Amino acid sequence: MHGIVFQGDCKLDLLAVPDPTPGPGEVVLEIKASGMCGSDLHFYRRPANAVVDAMIAGHEPCGVVVAVAPGVVSPYARIGARVMVHHYHGCAGCIDCRSGWPQMCRNGPLTVYSANAHGAHAPYMKVRADTLVPLDDNLSFEAGAAISCGTGTAWGAFERMKLTGRDTVAIFGQGPVGLSATLLAKAQGARIIALDVDEVRLKHARQFGADIALNPRDGKIPEMIRDMTGGRGATMALETSGVARAGQDALKCVEPWGTICLVGLGAELTISLSEFLRSQLRILTSWTMSIPAQKACADFIVSRGIKLDPLFTDRWSLDQAGAAYEKFNRQSGGKGVFLM
Repeated sequence: MHGIVFQGDCKLDLLAVPDPTPGPGEVVLEIKASGMCGSDLHFYRRPANAVVDAMIAGHEPCGVVVAVAPGVVSPYARIGARVMVHHYHGCAGCIDCRSGWPQMCRNGPLTVYSANAHGAHAPYMKVRADTLVPLDDNLSFEAGAAISCGTGTAWGAFERMKLTGRDTVAIFGQGPVGLSATLLAKAQGARIIALDVDEVRLKHARQFGADIALNPRDGKIPEMIRDMTGGRGATMALETSGVARAGQDALKCVEPWGTICLVGLGAELTISLSEFLRSQLRILTSWTMSIPAQKACADFIVSRGIKLDPLFTDRWSLDQAGAAYEKFNRQSGGKGVFLM
């Protein structure tokens, strides 16, 4: 089979590798949908001389189980099962792994599919059986791919933030994670202020339920948000873009006792304690989601009838990989997915 490999310097190739066969504790999936995630661009853009091991990309897998190693016991590891994948695997024995947080594994080495093990931008993918998360029959494979990282990341952040329908939440960045956050926050009854520098993404945010859509190029965001909230500010802010300016604005746009959650990779923030100490702010980070949270996110989406498929504005085949990532690299529009 062939899979997409990032070569660095915004170049990629289709790498020929043998079809996978499951080893102890493993299954093989026939991939039906593999989402494109904003964090892919860090690997796509890195210098070519920084690329060490050629791994098949794609950490938003969704598909059907087609092979199971002998001795594997799991309700989801059966031929024909529709599944998502939690794209991390740790030692499976420490307290973090056993509570469904393998990415926090204390013993290592940590397996991250697409980083140090082959990912899902290929017809087949081999994974550990305990990374499988069931895909409800009411969800498309595309929706399952989104939940496997981007949408699940938004869900995990809101779990940490304890978002309610009483909140006004400013969501910085309306890429795949930010748009997912807009959908989820709307379904929970929150008032949403969506922010992005791209007007296409702001249009999508309005369609997905944002009450207010702001372009940071139009003015000073903290002041604009305070004007819209009776002078107080938002109760919560979620930063998904990884842009330092957005992080600073997120810190400054919330009211006293407010909550800020940072999930966007790439930014470096400097915080003046004297400026924020008396605001009693709660500043959080959030890294994707746990395995139980991935299942809870999917269950919520089904129960509320949320349509995730409109997140995807671009659907590609593997042989269109070059054009797909060239477009995605412009960071305009919605989300892309490879369909097999």
